[in-house]
Amino acid sequence: MKRLISAVLLWAMIFCCTACGRNAGQQASSNHDAASDESTAPSSDQGEKSKEDDIKPSETTVSAEVGKFDFEKKTVLLNSGYEMPSMGLGTYSLSDEECYDSVTALLKSGGRLIDTAYMYGNEAAVGRAVRDSGLPREEIFVITKIYPGEQFANPEKAIQDALDKLDIGYIDMMLLHHPGENDVKAYLAMEKFVENGKIHSLGLSNFYVEELKEFLPQVNITPALVQNEIHPYYQENDVIPYIQNLGIVVQGWYPFGGRGHTSELLGDSVISSIAKAHGVTSAQVILRWNLQKGVVVIPGSSNPDHIKENLDLFGFALTDEEMNRIRALNRNEKHDWY
Repeated sequence: MKRLISAVLLWAMIFCCTACGRNAGQQASSNHDAASDESTAPSSDQGEKSKEDDIKPSETTVSAEVGKFDFEKKTVLLNSGYEMPSMGLGTYSLSDEECYDSVTALLKSGGRLIDTAYMYGNEAAVGRAVRDSGLPREEIFVITKIYPGEQFANPEKAIQDALDKLDIGYIDMMLLHHPGENDVKAYLAMEKFVENGKIHSLGLSNFYVEELKEFLPQVNITPALVQNEIHPYYQENDVIPYIQNLGIVVQGWYPFGGRGHTSELLGDSVISSIAKAHGVTSAQVILRWNLQKGVVVIPGSSNPDHIKENLDLFGFALTDEEMNRIRALNRNEKHDWY
């Protein structure tokens, strides 16, 4: 009898030790996974947003919701886990003071997305307007770009120059301005700045299907954004779904066709008639058309009234019939060389 009791006690001790060891292993694995998640998320000293709903979600959440436009919050979720405003301001061709005034007008009107670039020569003005706005840094989303040539050849310097000119702590998104020699080298350098929190998201500008097929296998971080020329006369109806199916958000520049073409596009009878039916402007119809296609808009303007008007896109919606009428305007007519 004593032998039986001893055997039972011994078996119980072995079982308990085994179970404890298994639980400890599971806990260690769980802790490791948590640590891995934390290492990929931006820390508070890297400009992480303080609001609970702005915290970078898990990879599972991102993969399920990426590219989704929230028309109530007026944002879109990027594959990097950050939310980006779905409309904002492009600063191409705006001089220093003109740019400062335009960004200031945007921020006062409730806009929070600003697009600049090294080649625009106004990064410092953008940064000054952001700092002078008095708004929390995490509420504003700034995009800039580095350019082929010297900047792609020496990308670390180019990236640091952008950080210094903007002087806003970190860059929300940095793009390659267009394909060129050393573009992969430049992108890989940008990836390192993502690791240290100085850049939050990466993207590309003026990349199309063939360029993406060649480029993407050579980098580690999938771009969060591709920014291309998009307007009713050049719609990229095949390119946009291709990019979106990769989990990449599309952003359109030249939404009004670009200088020399704006008056024709805004005066187009189809667009004008749709605008009249909704009691809005032709510009608002074009921008709303983009949003309903899942395209983020960054119209350029130095007119405070137009800047405010270009943000007022959520009081109406285009019908399927109206969307199709605009789709029929496509001429595959590109207005810039990129």
